[in-house]
Amino acid sequence: MTMVDTGLDADLIARTRAIIPQLAARAEEAAALRHVREENIRLMQAAGSLKIIQAKRNGGYGAGMRTHLEVVASLAEGCGATAWVAGVTMAHSWLLSHFPVQAQDDAYANPDSVVAAVIGPRGMATKTADGYTLSGFWPFASGNRNSEWLLLGGVVKNEAGEVIDEGDFLVPTSAVTQLDDWFVNGLTGTGSGSGKVENLHIPAHRFCSLPAVVMGQSPGASAHGADEWNLRCAPVPVLSLALTGSAIGIARQALRDFPGLVKGKTIAYTADDQYSHPLTHIQAGNAAMLIHEGELILFHCADQIDEAAREGRDLDFNTRARMRLDCAQGVRRLLEGVEVLFHASGASGIRLSSPLTRAIADLRAINQHGLLNLETNQELYGRIVLGLPQNSPLI
Repeated sequence: MTMVDTGLDADLIARTRAIIPQLAARAEEAAALRHVREENIRLMQAAGSLKIIQAKRNGGYGAGMRTHLEVVASLAEGCGATAWVAGVTMAHSWLLSHFPVQAQDDAYANPDSVVAAVIGPRGMATKTADGYTLSGFWPFASGNRNSEWLLLGGVVKNEAGEVIDEGDFLVPTSAVTQLDDWFVNGLTGTGSGSGKVENLHIPAHRFCSLPAVVMGQSPGASAHGADEWNLRCAPVPVLSLALTGSAIGIARQALRDFPGLVKGKTIAYTADDQYSHPLTHIQAGNAAMLIHEGELILFHCADQIDEAAREGRDLDFNTRARMRLDCAQGVRRLLEGVEVLFHASGASGIRLSSPLTRAIADLRAINQHGLLNLETNQELYGRIVLGLPQNSPLI
């Protein structure tokens, strides 16, 4: 995969790659703790790895989606859970750049703030004279234990009970009751537990309408400089693609780990050396190409997003719909590639000590995300191809 060659981007990637060994040394511990260690967060902050697509006015680098993917993939070569948290929190920092200016200033009074989120409208808010009253329960809040702020999605009603909008609310993590309910098989170390609030007052400036952002009418976009081209990226493709970088790095590392898992082994119930056997070569080649295909799909998507934003050009509707499918197809290819390696590794592959055990579990968990569900996205894009009305607002 071609690396970006602009000075700042290359430096960010190099600084991120320098911390891979330290993340790898703590990967098993993160899985056991069920959340990312604070030491990992501090390492990424020192390397600048959490500010890739964060707006420049908010202390970030304002880089593009190709750099974002490469940085998150690099992190995942050390620890998939840490990379997942990094990928989604950076997406939230990008989304925050579209909030009213005062909300951005609230969140980034500390430019190193970590922002977790459940963007989907799982909560319910009532609009009042001076803001909103928010209640709800939000599962899958990845990285909330490491965050200072949360974006919580909700449906907005007026005082007559009529739905008038939906969007996200910026809430201090300290105001959210966090539940220790993250007991899962996959992305175990992400600390993606649930949160809840009841009748919490939210100032008016800490709300951003998600339909407005999708339609390019966000209230905070005008606060940023003309050179902040990455904030012109199409919102739904950005939020979808931001979920995929960890899958790239997990699959890359699995492919590197595979030779060591078959060296010195014989194929079960035969006298054949597995490492030198043609079947193993076919399996390795097949896996490598599936992983390569996944990377190509995802980086091509990133390049199209970046190119349109740099040129100040809107991505057309059909391309945006295809990009949702690109993201799902890309992570599925990566999973399929590692599954080939997993099956080729034999019974030893199911040991908890095998690096492929966590790789498979994490990739399956990534593929389960609602925005990355392959069959849903195939059906969504198929409707567009056939000229039928869209069945999702998130395109």
